[in-house]
Amino acid sequence: MAARAVEQRINADPSDHVGPSAPCPRCGQPARYVDRRAKTFTSVLGALTIERAYFHCLPCAAGFCPRDAALGVEGTSLSPGVLRMVGLVGATVSFAEGHEFLRDLAGVAVPTKHVERAAEALGREIAAEERRVIEPPPAAEPVAPTLYLGMDGTGVPMRTSELEGRAGKQPDGASKTREVKLCTVWSAEGRDEEGTPVRDAGSVTYSAAIESAAQRDTDEAPSEFAARVQREVVRRGFERAARRVVLGDGALWIWNLATEHFPDAVQIVDLFHAKHHVSDVAKAIYGPHSDLGQPWARARHDELDAGQLAAVLRALQPHAGTNDEARKCVEYVERNRARMRYPEFKAAGLCTSTGVVEAGCKVAIGTRCKRAGMHWTMAGVDAIIALRCCKLSGRFEDFWERRSAARAA
Repeated sequence: MAARAVEQRINADPSDHVGPSAPCPRCGQPARYVDRRAKTFTSVLGALTIERAYFHCLPCAAGFCPRDAALGVEGTSLSPGVLRMVGLVGATVSFAEGHEFLRDLAGVAVPTKHVERAAEALGREIAAEERRVIEPPPAAEPVAPTLYLGMDGTGVPMRTSELEGRAGKQPDGASKTREVKLCTVWSAEGRDEEGTPVRDAGSVTYSAAIESAAQRDTDEAPSEFAARVQREVVRRGFERAARRVVLGDGALWIWNLATEHFPDAVQIVDLFHAKHHVSDVAKAIYGPHSDLGQPWARARHDELDAGQLAAVLRALQPHAGTNDEARKCVEYVERNRARMRYPEFKAAGLCTSTGVVEAGCKVAIGTRCKRAGMHWTMAGVDAIIALRCCKLSGRFEDFWERRSAARAA
């Protein structure tokens, strides 16, 4: 009943017929009025069949309906309200599940393929805006005393056509995934019972895409991912924090980027990643099920906690000549000594774990994009990642307000 009432009210208003011609929105030339044409749209109330004045532009060889732009349905059959719903389900669950949720919870029929196309189109809008809208926090808004920047990468399954010519980790040298690089910014002013910093609720934001972090010394512009990180830290007021910390695992690209763009930040290698590295060495030396490996690894873990890196190296070096894992771990520790001063970091009240980043890879990327049977295109996965990061970062409502205001204008 509500749908019919809205439909009748709109169709009773012919004011979109502004005369025998109207300026073309593409070229600005006069477009000739042709007739009134009906189109059915899906709204939150159900299907609406709307009659609109149709104009045709001869230079562009294309037509348009001013009413579509006024109602926010230009180029789509979904009302803004339904499109918003599609964006929310597309960011959260698979497209098939999104179709079911819209049908069962809202009584709105949007086919699965339409959910996919609309969610990805909205994600592309968000991705474009992420590059364009870079607003720092207001000067009067306080910034946490310590802000953390974490970076990591995780593979997502891709369609075969997106992997041609790419080397990978499969036995035949092929690849099944592409790496999504993610950056996250958060604060951790709270403490648990043991005095360990705890992530502040609502403080985490994410930004991610399949992008390269590689950069030559001669490059004038930062890499794609470095530019993404720079945009995110501006939005969070990272440079205004009294203490700035970069957390990551042992990947060289993380520390190259941090040193290049945030030279004054404290750099910390994730303690649990370092311990995992040592545990892998124990398995390589003594075997995965040996009773000797576990005590050896625990002793190295205690040395890492105590900041006794020289003792860790002394234990590793006798094996480095014959064991590849031990050799790589020696290089890892020597390369990251300054980033592994864990007693000093803990005394300063700093996080030494990238748990927030690891969780981000699972929550922002894995939960949505790495489910059984999923194989993505580059364009599709980047769009959905942009949509999901926007939602998880608490920015979806702001994006929607800006979008609505721009279309209204």
